[in-house]
Amino acid sequence: MVELTKRDQEVLDAVVTDYINTGEPVGSRTISKRYGVKVSSATIRNVMADLEELGFLLQPHTSAGRIPTDKGLRFYLDFLMRYKSLEESERTMIRQAFQGIHKDLRETLRKTSRILSTFCRQAGVVLWPKITSTRFRHIEFIRLRPHQVMVVLISKSGLLHNHILDLKDDIGQDELDKYSHYLNDLLENVPLGEVKRRVLEEMKKEKVLFDELYAKALDMSQRVFQENLESGDVFIEGQTNLLNNPEFSDVQRLRRILEALEDKSRIVKLLDMTLETTGGVRITLGSESELKELREISLISSPYWRGDTLLGVLGVIGPLRMDYSRIIPVVEFTASLLSELLEEPEMV
Repeated sequence: MVELTKRDQEVLDAVVTDYINTGEPVGSRTISKRYGVKVSSATIRNVMADLEELGFLLQPHTSAGRIPTDKGLRFYLDFLMRYKSLEESERTMIRQAFQGIHKDLRETLRKTSRILSTFCRQAGVVLWPKITSTRFRHIEFIRLRPHQVMVVLISKSGLLHNHILDLKDDIGQDELDKYSHYLNDLLENVPLGEVKRRVLEEMKKEKVLFDELYAKALDMSQRVFQENLESGDVFIEGQTNLLNNPEFSDVQRLRRILEALEDKSRIVKLLDMTLETTGGVRITLGSESELKELREISLISSPYWRGDTLLGVLGVIGPLRMDYSRIIPVVEFTASLLSELLEEPEMV
């Protein structure tokens, strides 16, 4: 990694800070006047030229000042940024926003994305809990009507998933109960990420070929786990807040970003990156996401938990020029509150 001198870091810090505040290229006189860098404007210009040569700054026009590149922004985020603490009044407002929320997981996550978009004035996103992140606890088959069965899957963390199956054959409740007992014995405490493999292995065993009950039970469970384990849902609120960012004033540019946000598979892939780490807040710049359609945005995200089980991730999507120092503590605090809420036994 390139080492920057203290003066280099002071100038880079000033450029990024001013650019985040104004959205305009930053000149040497602005740095000298506003940020107390105690050297001449000529010296600052030389430092900025050096930072540009190193790839930390960019001069969009010959006569303009500089703006940070993704490399410069990443260095600022990792080493220079000073975090702001949430005021107690802000914490109280976020807590109050969660009050009166129904004991319904889907509505809770949708409300959380709305809270994030409101307090951060960008787009708020919440990823539906990954069923693979916990262990199998219980499965139940319930006959709703001829040829239709509801499957209730409960994970070790206590989260409940419902799934409707349409069947070719009409199966009675007594037989469905036998399916449930068999699968509950077979899959007890198995990590849900391994359930599908365990079911497929069982289906290959010779004894299953001669036992119609076992075969039907495994076939039905395989369909359920196939759809639940490989699907992900994401709640997005406040996309229109992006209109308030001057860098998205170009209609074609904004349309391209909004279309990318409409493709939930892209957002799920972006949020999944946060699940790879179990730490706190993570910042993903668009160029780091490997999704070219989202190169012009940034994601500030944090995992949320139920007890010691990592369930999903929430965050804020906005332009690269976001007020990171203000938004990061909001994301962190919201993730903590959501995790507390999910500890309640009624929340499924």
